[in-house]
Amino acid sequence: MPNNSQRRSIERHFPILSWGRRYNHETLASDLVAAVIVTIMLIPQSLAYALLAGLPPEMGLYASILPLVAYAILGTSRVLAVGPVAVVSLMTAAAVGNLALQGSAEYAMAAITLAFISGLILTVMGLLRLGFLANFLSHPVIAGFITASGILIAASQLKHILGIDAHGHSLPELFMSLGSHLNQVNLLTVAIGIPTLAFLFWVRKGLKPLLLATNVPPRLADILTKAGPVAAVALTTIVVWLFNLGTLGVRIVGEIPTGLPPLSLPSFSGEVWSSLFVSAVLISVIGFVESVSVAQTLAAKKRQRIDPDQELVGLGTSNIASALSGGYPVTGGFARSVVNFDAGAETPAAGAFTAVGIALAAAFLTPLLFFLPKATLAATIIVAVLSLVDFSILRKTWAYSKVDFAAVAGTVVLTLGFGVEVGVSAGVILSIGLFLYKTSRPHVAEVGLVPDTQHFRNIHRHDVKTISSLVTLRIDESLYFANARYLEDLIYDRVVCDAPISHVVLMCSAVNEIDMSALESLEEINRRLGEMKISLNLSEVKGPVMDRLERSEFLTDLNGTVFLSQYDAWAALSGDDASAESVA
Repeated sequence: MPNNSQRRSIERHFPILSWGRRYNHETLASDLVAAVIVTIMLIPQSLAYALLAGLPPEMGLYASILPLVAYAILGTSRVLAVGPVAVVSLMTAAAVGNLALQGSAEYAMAAITLAFISGLILTVMGLLRLGFLANFLSHPVIAGFITASGILIAASQLKHILGIDAHGHSLPELFMSLGSHLNQVNLLTVAIGIPTLAFLFWVRKGLKPLLLATNVPPRLADILTKAGPVAAVALTTIVVWLFNLGTLGVRIVGEIPTGLPPLSLPSFSGEVWSSLFVSAVLISVIGFVESVSVAQTLAAKKRQRIDPDQELVGLGTSNIASALSGGYPVTGGFARSVVNFDAGAETPAAGAFTAVGIALAAAFLTPLLFFLPKATLAATIIVAVLSLVDFSILRKTWAYSKVDFAAVAGTVVLTLGFGVEVGVSAGVILSIGLFLYKTSRPHVAEVGLVPDTQHFRNIHRHDVKTISSLVTLRIDESLYFANARYLEDLIYDRVVCDAPISHVVLMCSAVNEIDMSALESLEEINRRLGEMKISLNLSEVKGPVMDRLERSEFLTDLNGTVFLSQYDAWAALSGDDASAESVA
């Protein structure tokens, strides 16, 4: 029998063992109801997102079966619904489209391989506990990328609404291609696509209030609202079949293979892997960030927690499962996860039950979709992705921080102008660059003593006491290679003045880290101040930082003192208290 520590370790790697012990009839009922609602929503979405990725529609269904089971076993979120999503589908189309493959079979194999590589990357990152790397991506920048991607996705589907051919990975390319083919618009396709769009927009906003006003029970109203896309699929399919519109230029899905997902293996060609690896990294990063953000938001509403490292493993194995069952890259979807949450899902078993529903659809319902018009799937995608478009992030960042605004606006412009891969790469680079820029110029405040207290505040913001011979600088950032030189220059500029300065105190209450580059800068500052007959002193150094300093020769060579508190430094170095001045 494993002890408590071993059991907790096993449960951390296999969360199903934790929630599975407490599973009961009430939980089962809640999960089944949620699974029914999500299944109804997911069937048309899966087909539509496969279309967006440029893949056979059945691959969308395949990517919605085994990945859900894998996540139910290894994922830590109780309500996250894994499967194809719009942004990852668009990124898949861009990645695989770059290979210039011949035929749908090779294209599909490349998408399967992409899912496998992404799964390996995510799983390895999880096993190495690298979930913290997601923190380096700025959320405003990611929001800007998703907004731009939503616009790109919606624009890419206009060709199906109009019944014309158009291609392009960026907004200018798409609009130019659409414009050059406008003379080929199929009016019958437009007559299907535009009303379907209007209907789906109305369903999203207006159907549920209408049903509730007519005394329909809330749970049934919710199910009927989520079934809106299914109703659109059924109605337009019947219309195309009845009037044989496929022969009149209305593009239909055609034959979809019936049956459960086939066992498939990715390509192990070195050339294919090297071509897809960078795209797989980007898909993994964006997929993980989107998924973990949704999972954390929904978990907080139920006072639950998720483990980002285990989430990497859960998403990684889900992608591997998708590849082995003929699917393409998947992640946790925002819309379906919210639906899963609102429908009352209690555990990841709801996802497994959803997988059963999708499997039944793949096994028995696909012949009914032969006459499904692609315009209907395009309308489903457009309505889904436009909910992701949020230009308010530009207004918010403009009001709060011009630097953040520049990063967000740059990501949006590059994504729209040059495509999703350039956009996501720019988002990653801008996030890291934003972090380096902000931390390379840390806030450093000269502080003085608040009268009749032992507190110290910024001399430019408060009425405080200062001493002309004593300069105290509060450093509000950890010191590392990117900002070490900045601190050097700031100190030298401050001490070169007419007033006779005898002591400099660095108040380190906000310094959590001093790396080797910063240590060398401190040693140089100590040497140069010593030559100027000025002592360098430290105050309020944190324990872990002090432990590292003690392992160096810095404290031995320090020409001043390390004080426990800033007030101790003030008392020891101020000399005659009468020399203190008030600064407003």
